[in-house]
Amino acid sequence: MAIAKLTNEQLETMSYTDIAEYVLEQKGKKMKIADLFMEVIKLRGDDPDKIFEAKIGDFFGLVSTDKRFVMLDKGLFDLSKKHKHKGDLNIDEEEDEEITIEEETEEEDEEDVIDYDEAIDVDDDTEDDDYKDLVVFDPDEEGSIDL
Repeated sequence: MAIAKLTNEQLETMSYTDIAEYVLEQKGKKMKIADLFMEVIKLRGDDPDKIFEAKIGDFFGLVSTDKRFVMLDKGLFDLSKKHKHKGDLNIDEEEDEEITIEEETEEEDEEDVIDYDEAIDVDDDTEDDDYKDLVVFDPDEEGSIDL
């Protein structure tokens, strides 16, 4: 267990996930997130009582989304380069079906076609008073309702 190879200056410039990667490489085994974070805190020289509870959630989020790490069964984390993907990613290009898209053209019925040049121009401006139902409210007038 040769974890103490890094100097304090190196540790100060490294992120928590970089240190976690270093710890997992040096230990060579899977670790629970709490144990891994505790090792990171100790290596950085931080006070575990102050840092652990305040930042364990953030650390879990960082490690969970960092592609260098993989979460295994029972909440154990390890380096993803030590584990191969179980799915078969080999794709045989010859077996792929070629998809062609044919455009369907429908003949338009002449009844459905509207010629906008020949459309009847309807004059919406009539002499009717469009404002006959309009009510003007004057707050200074007697009988007005205060809301």
